[in-house]
Amino acid sequence: MKFLMLVVADPDNDGAETPPLSIEEWGAEVDRRDAWREGDRLQPPTGARTVRRRGGRLLVTDGPFAETHEWIAGFDVLECRDLDEAVGLAAQHPMATHGAIEVRPFWPLT
Repeated sequence: MKFLMLVVADPDNDGAETPPLSIEEWGAEVDRRDAWREGDRLQPPTGARTVRRRGGRLLVTDGPFAETHEWIAGFDVLECRDLDEAVGLAAQHPMATHGAIEVRPFWPLT
């Protein structure tokens, strides 16, 4: 089953707490489990555009989709047996300590 991990940066976090794994160690663990499928960092939200269609009109606004001080800093796609395994891997990611990780199962069209 595929899961999307949204890696959320929190600029208000003081970074004092040490994560359980470094990003290199986390990557090695995910590779060892053959769970990683894809992922990358994202540029800050200042370069983002939000696209909407309303009343037949195209609306494009600068910035992220929501007003918040946290922002999506990256993503990973994992292949795991179930949500518990995906949450377990997310809990070891360094950004779970310095920001947040949102884990969502894919919702296949078929």
